[in-house]
Amino acid sequence: MIAFGPVPSRRLGRSLGVNNIPDKVCSYACVYCQIGRTLTMKVEREAFYEPEVIFEEVSEKVEAAMEKGERIDYVTFVPDGEPTLDINLGLEAELLRELEVPLAILTNSSLIWRKDVREDLSLFDYVSLKLDAVSENLWRKIDRPHKSLSLEKILDGMLIFKDEFDGTVVTETMLINIDYGNELEKIADFLAELGPDRAYIAVPTRPPAEKWVEPAPEDTVNRAYQLFAEAIGEERVEYLIGYEGNAFASTGDVVEDILSITSVHPMREDAVRELLARNNADWSVVERLLSEGKLVRLEYNGKVFYMRALRSRKP
Repeated sequence: MIAFGPVPSRRLGRSLGVNNIPDKVCSYACVYCQIGRTLTMKVEREAFYEPEVIFEEVSEKVEAAMEKGERIDYVTFVPDGEPTLDINLGLEAELLRELEVPLAILTNSSLIWRKDVREDLSLFDYVSLKLDAVSENLWRKIDRPHKSLSLEKILDGMLIFKDEFDGTVVTETMLINIDYGNELEKIADFLAELGPDRAYIAVPTRPPAEKWVEPAPEDTVNRAYQLFAEAIGEERVEYLIGYEGNAFASTGDVVEDILSITSVHPMREDAVRELLARNNADWSVVERLLSEGKLVRLEYNGKVFYMRALRSRKP
């Protein structure tokens, strides 16, 4: 199936997916990949599906959604491999522009050093770039790239693309159970130079390619958030830790509000107390959530933060 959805997406609202790469052709073999292990590792672009076929399938889905009154906020290229390996990507984007729905793409960034790839990506409205590491050793450990790829060229390509692109650029950093040392500081420094519209911090929430992979501890996730926020501003950093529902709406239920907010952003203790006061609730609410393992207490730079416990870490 080439077109699927629309499905709810925290980043993109109602998203209609486009699977333009067969399972699983990729330039990386990420240890945490939810699709599984890479079956065909490659970096040379080629044709996979006829652009007209992709256009027809997506058009049918858009028409069916409109007939049902379903909203589509983005048509999103999010395939079973690396979407920029598709040499017809630019043509497909040009065809889909006729549908007058914003276009998004999630890429692992591995080919962004190529001018033709950057030109294809420029046809999209929203581009998500993978940024798991900026150091060679961790990049090779986490993303396990094709041996011909150069991290330095990839990072330079990201900077060039951001400078040239008029649309929305976001990054996504997946954190797993390894020793990051001072890598998070280095990623934060790169984010400060790149200046993305938003930097997402994620953890594995589905079975990974390698069984040893687990989500990073909550304190590592919180540390990444604080460092990234210092680099580009707190309003531009957000968690993607797999919780469903509307994390930004007030439900009138203070427990639900705390859990929703802290699944996206860590809350300082004073902010939690203020939220409780507005709802005529006391600190026993937080104590109960802590005792039930739904909330965790963390410290950073002498301040106390509360974050929703990662569901994927629970048995």
